[in-house]
Amino acid sequence: MFSQDGNALLWQHNHETLRIEPWGQDSLRVRITRNACIRDDLPNALLPVAPAEPTITLGADAATIRNGAIQATVSASGALEFRNAESGKVLLSELLPEVYYLPPAPRQFRPGEGDLYHIEAAFAAYDDERLYGLGQQPHGRLDQKGCVIDLVQRNTRVCIPFLLSSRGYGFLWNMPGIGRVELGMNGTRWIAEAARQMDYWITVGRTPADILRHYADATGHPPMLPEWAAGFWQSKLRYRTQAEVLEVAREYKRRGLPLSVIVIDYFHWTLQGDWKFDPEYWPDPAAMVQELDRLGVKVMVSIWPTVNPLSENFAAMDHAGYLVRSDRGVRPNRVFVDNRPAGPVYVHFYDAMHPGARDFIWQRVRENYYRYGIKLWWLDTCEPQTDPEDPANMRYYLGSGVEVTNLYPLLHARAFFEGMQSEGETEIVLLCRSAWAGSQRYGAAVWSGDIAPTWDSLRRQVRAGLNIALSGIPWWTTDIGGFEGGDPDSPAYRELIVRWFQFGTFCPIFRLHGRREPFRDGTGGPNEVWAFGDAAYGIMREFLFLRERLRPYILAQMRIAHETGLPPMRPLFVDFPDDASCWAVDDQFMFGPDLLVAPVLYAGATEREVYPPAGTAWTDAWTGTELPGGQTISARAPLNRIPLYLRAGASLPIRSPAL
Repeated sequence: MFSQDGNALLWQHNHETLRIEPWGQDSLRVRITRNACIRDDLPNALLPVAPAEPTITLGADAATIRNGAIQATVSASGALEFRNAESGKVLLSELLPEVYYLPPAPRQFRPGEGDLYHIEAAFAAYDDERLYGLGQQPHGRLDQKGCVIDLVQRNTRVCIPFLLSSRGYGFLWNMPGIGRVELGMNGTRWIAEAARQMDYWITVGRTPADILRHYADATGHPPMLPEWAAGFWQSKLRYRTQAEVLEVAREYKRRGLPLSVIVIDYFHWTLQGDWKFDPEYWPDPAAMVQELDRLGVKVMVSIWPTVNPLSENFAAMDHAGYLVRSDRGVRPNRVFVDNRPAGPVYVHFYDAMHPGARDFIWQRVRENYYRYGIKLWWLDTCEPQTDPEDPANMRYYLGSGVEVTNLYPLLHARAFFEGMQSEGETEIVLLCRSAWAGSQRYGAAVWSGDIAPTWDSLRRQVRAGLNIALSGIPWWTTDIGGFEGGDPDSPAYRELIVRWFQFGTFCPIFRLHGRREPFRDGTGGPNEVWAFGDAAYGIMREFLFLRERLRPYILAQMRIAHETGLPPMRPLFVDFPDDASCWAVDDQFMFGPDLLVAPVLYAGATEREVYPPAGTAWTDAWTGTELPGGQTISARAPLNRIPLYLRAGASLPIRSPAL
């Protein structure tokens, strides 16, 4: 029943094989199958690791494996229990507390097609446990205990199946297929609709920062964020012409405003899948890039993974097998209006899981954008967003959509990351609408998708940003002001966008985007900082310069993220794990170790409650007033101010030197 295979512990019984092995510091990888053998070649998020020498003990009724501070025990029945080997605390257990005459097995393998199974893993629940991460979810909760989360990529929903627990462990469901996780009060259950084997990774840490470091070591560290990327990004849906883009950039410079990046959104192309500028509206991209470069502004271009059947590339891609195909009926597609002909058309998706297809799209982008000096890529609709959503009908180079589809955004990013590397580029930033575990190693900056321009949406963004930060993605942003609408002439909307802009100042990526009213001819209304009236402009202008003053501090935090996996934007408990109150605070955050940010999230509010963590003193960054931690205070928040507090001993240039 029990045996040792090199540095791995094996349990085998009735056609089921369980393998546990060390996978990084204080971490274990668990794989279980009812097929002939454990597979090493299946798509997953984990990077190779150096061999480790665990302590393995084989007994008649149980066996254990210990790797540093984590220990797993396997019973004779195959049930698993994970403990902190230093404290003895149970972290996660398949030994469910319910009492049945014939208890249900904690692991379920229901046969599917071929050697695919419907797989379930059930673990005991704990009343005092808090659970964070799971990518980006729009439900507005930081602690996800009690939630049921679909493991699928959707617009505004980013599937990264990694959890950080208040019990002191991190858990990665290391399978990229469609599934679900149920974080119930009476149990936790992970479900894969179709997989060849169960595969998960678990780590232990003395602090949340330890867990995040282990996770980055296992799935990949982000590159170092380039200096320019810490500045302000201007975007809207959409700048229609080369002349519009240049005039906006010139106006920022005429006003003396900082601007690092300007974004060219969709429909700048001839057809989807041509991946090139429409020369009628973009007659000289090289000259445009050169002028913007003289202004100190980088250009980012939206690249979609969709291919119009009328595209000049469609026939070649179809012949080579570079398009996502179907298992039955019509191939996966999306109905969308393209430039030519007028009206809706069925566009198809290239297969990012095919190495040849990844090289093909990069070569088109290289020829039609990169050679003009454009080096920044906005990878929109990269879930991929099909209509209808039917992963079971999608067949990729790597297998059935039900088994592998969540990998799509990671491998799409890989195409551009490796393409840029092949050109000798080292400063690689990809703005992505979706991601999977490990996307950070390909320079993926994630934004929260097509969100509403409402106060409720703003509140949800705070929790979404904190959870994706705990899922390995340190580069994150929102559409400041929301995407779907917003009237620049409305006093109510002007208040909202000012508060959102203040929040965005302290997001890792500082980016203004949206489809403002009125929306006509495929483009929205004005969305520059001066578009919302003089009062709003005056406030937003001051925060632009505040962001500039903080750039050295931000880049120092990005260096830490690169080296350790610790995200710059994070919940209070990451820095103050011993303060129990910090685990419940979900509407304020740390921006690096020294700055506490408490965004204003309700209309008309001019003050809000703030909890400065215990264990240190704090200073109001606006007034210089000192106060002790560990108590809730009422913070003044007039429209031109977001509550900010500096940790004892910290000094940051929050206030303008002119004040």
